[in-house]
Amino acid sequence: MKDKRLVIYAVISVVLLLSPLFLNAYWVDVLNNVGLYTILALSLNIILGHAGLFHMGHAAFYALGAYTTAIINTTYHIPILWLLPVSGLVAGLAALVVARPIIHLRGDYLLIVTIGFVEIVRIALVNNVFGITGGSNGIFGINRPILFGWKINKPWEFFYLIWGFAAVTIFLFNRLENSRFGRALNFLREDDVAAEGSGINTAHYKLIAFVIGAFWAGMVGNIYAAKMTIIAPESFNFWESVVLFMIVLLGGRGSIRGVILGAFLVMGLPEIFRQFATFRMLIFGAFMVAMMIFRTEGILPPLPRKYPIAKMLGREGSA
Repeated sequence: MKDKRLVIYAVISVVLLLSPLFLNAYWVDVLNNVGLYTILALSLNIILGHAGLFHMGHAAFYALGAYTTAIINTTYHIPILWLLPVSGLVAGLAALVVARPIIHLRGDYLLIVTIGFVEIVRIALVNNVFGITGGSNGIFGINRPILFGWKINKPWEFFYLIWGFAAVTIFLFNRLENSRFGRALNFLREDDVAAEGSGINTAHYKLIAFVIGAFWAGMVGNIYAAKMTIIAPESFNFWESVVLFMIVLLGGRGSIRGVILGAFLVMGLPEIFRQFATFRMLIFGAFMVAMMIFRTEGILPPLPRKYPIAKMLGREGSA
């Protein structure tokens, strides 16, 4: 069964890799947007899917990464990709400052606070805080990224940059999911009281998950700024957080493959049905409602985990 899944994943990956060869620029750009939202949703999945934190302010960290890149690049002309870790660091530090006093909140209370945070960031950007955000007009003239001497301009070039970053994200997050840290997060999601009773520092793990998710969202903001060359506050409104939240819930909380599928459905289906402009959102909305009623765990929930208990106990006995 596992070998069959690997073959399916390999075929899908090859088709995706070759898609710019037979798709026009418009559909390649659609896939670019799907890729960006895939990475963003995977970063939110660390917080929502694994740690179980109801967080609907992810667009704020996305915005901080994009604006950090735009401000530094247009002011000091530092290459875009050099600013990738800087954008993530700014978003991560903001997450640390915001989450530290509220990480103990649960459910709706945490949700409300994060909604407030994303609106605070948006309003600050609109009001041109410190005179560097450009107000409602945003920031223009952001440079294109250069990778190994190659200036990335065309949609197919961004396709390989974005999906290359997505592949790295999937690999690293899969390793994280199967690590001791990932197992602790899953324990927290299922029952944080029991986890704390077992000796897990729940606040510490939740805070780290929050910062990791924000750090990754900030780096996605860097790529978005380079792709668009212009950013404005309207690109990072509350609806962006809602879309990301929906992708994770639709695909399956805690499931990497589910989140990827959710990104394709949420960002790709409306474009496929664009010719039915009057009814496409109605059809999409009906599909979402049906999923929430009949498949509450998501389309592709996490696979059951098997741990070699006997082998682990044998090691402990021999020690």
